[in-house]
Amino acid sequence: MDSTIPPAPSVPPPADASSPQVLAAQRATYVAFIGSGFGFASWASQIPQVKASLGASPSLLGLVLLSVAVGSLVALPLAGVVVTRLGTARTITAMALLLATGLVVVGLGYRAGVVPVVVGLVCMGFGNGTWDVAMNVAGAAVEQRRGRAIMPRFHAGFSVGTVVGALGGSASVALGVPVGVHLVVAAVLVAVVVPLSVRRLLPSEPVADAATPDEARRSPLRAWTEPRTLLVGVFVLCMAFTEGTGNDWLAVAVIDGYRAGAVAGPLVFAVFLAAMTLGRWFGPELIDRFGRVATVRASALVALVGLLLVVFGQLLGVAVLGAVLWGLGAALGFPVGMSAAADDPARAAARVSVVASVGYTAFLAGPPLIGFLGDRVGVLHALTVTAGLLALAAAIAGTTRPLAGSADPGVLAAAARTAPPPSPEGDGGR
Repeated sequence: MDSTIPPAPSVPPPADASSPQVLAAQRATYVAFIGSGFGFASWASQIPQVKASLGASPSLLGLVLLSVAVGSLVALPLAGVVVTRLGTARTITAMALLLATGLVVVGLGYRAGVVPVVVGLVCMGFGNGTWDVAMNVAGAAVEQRRGRAIMPRFHAGFSVGTVVGALGGSASVALGVPVGVHLVVAAVLVAVVVPLSVRRLLPSEPVADAATPDEARRSPLRAWTEPRTLLVGVFVLCMAFTEGTGNDWLAVAVIDGYRAGAVAGPLVFAVFLAAMTLGRWFGPELIDRFGRVATVRASALVALVGLLLVVFGQLLGVAVLGAVLWGLGAALGFPVGMSAAADDPARAAARVSVVASVGYTAFLAGPPLIGFLGDRVGVLHALTVTAGLLALAAAIAGTTRPLAGSADPGVLAAAARTAPPPSPEGDGGR
């Protein structure tokens, strides 16, 4: 039963932690994360142009954009079964092709009306949702073989991909490149680069204790009954809500709540994003030193302090400091939750699918909830609802503790630093 988790054994990293195969898989995983961010941001950068071409009202555009969420919501609960059967490399390849197809359908069909856009966005949402689960499973496999925390850096790679995609879209608009040409070029890059790269991912682990092939196929669905998996999902939901609220509402809250100029909102938002990206890049050092639980619990509390400074700081400079702390604190929760879900390689796909399904509801529920409260108390004070979720995340952070038989990256890193170098005789002289 997963509700009680004994401490992980203190074991050194595997001997092949820096082997060419593992390092190649690490690079391939970065490409998977960067490619996912690039593909999605390439579409997002063209939303204003598509809106203008469709002549869509804000409400109609909102319904059209909901198509991505619908595709993802269908994909995420099924992704564990898909990844278990196909493996991470083939799943990412298939979903990269599906996402690329969606980009092409939108790029070539948006002038014909809403229907092609909706069809293309559903394909993109389904592809992106399943791809997300597969690349997190792949990232966890590399992390386990390396014996140190890497997952947050993979998620930083996703952020880099979104920046590259957004800059590409901006450049295409500035140069007068048609939307269709830009999206088709982006689709070709995704469809070629990602499948070629992910062939170097580590092979997927089989379900170790399944008695029969039929049992192995059914096992992904059992993850929905595991208390620990569901609690990790709730933890991820809390941290995803924290991240998503900053993404969606921070700029608006600063402009409205501090009566700041229009440029202040995007600038404070950029500070938040920069802090979160830096937190994901440098955060693994903290995980390696202090372990998962202590790091993410402290992260949730740092985000809480930052949030309260933004809401109650009264001075714009204090709000900027709050945005820095909020971004740093929000950086590690989501990727560490994915690592926790994937502690057992044999069940990683199923559990990551469940955790992602639970966690991603925050990105759907967050915007309307803050908007509804903002109509009544103002957007700035509506952000305080996030404080309760951060407190809950800090309280249940212990659920990310590694499963018995796996090891906390902090334990493994400490073992690597203190272990004596292996003698040539110890491995038969190889």
